Amino acid sequence: MTQRFTTPSRRSFLRHSAGLASAGMALAFAPTVRASAPNRSLAFEHLHTGEKMSLVYAEGGAYVPQALTRLNHLLRDHYSGEVGVIDPPLLDLLFDVQQALGSVRPFQVISGFRGAATNAHLKNTRGGGVASKSLHMEGRAIDIRIAGVPLTDLRTAALSLRSGGVGFYARDQFVHVDTGRVRTW
Repeated sequence: MTQRFTTPSRRSFLRHSAGLASAGMALAFAPTVRASAPNRSLAFEHLHTGEKMSLVYAEGGAYVPQALTRLNHLLRDHYSGEVGVIDPPLLDLLFDVQQALGSVRPFQVISGFRGAATNAHLKNTRGGGVASKSLHMEGRAIDIRIAGVPLTDLRTAALSLRSGGVGFYARDQFVHVDTGRVRTW
């Protein structure tokens, strides 16, 4: 008996691939953390607004909606007051940085979410030091430091995670971390 194999049509292949991609995207953006994760908490001091906050943002396998809402407000555009949506994986990245450092001190926030108008203004007045398509505008980036932790240690901890972009701004005394592709500057 001869076995016959057929090659799927291009259309069939693309339809199947699109289905797999959709399923992958749904999993990538699912609003839960790893099922085995413990409660996760973070503390912040916003250097421009003076606000301080410490909270549990994830319990077990799920993010806490009320905590995310409070963090969206805390990490708002401090120039305009515009509130954006902070990417929960960014919070997980900060939690992992904190764990890598063995620190429980609050993150000092220089910049969290940034609205498009603020981003454009900063780009035009800061001599090109602000990206046109900054991940701050998507709630996927934050500029931070931790009192008592050397900036180089903070950078090293973030780099060791290989979980996104890490920028080192020694003169301005902060480290940028984001949930974009892995890169450094």
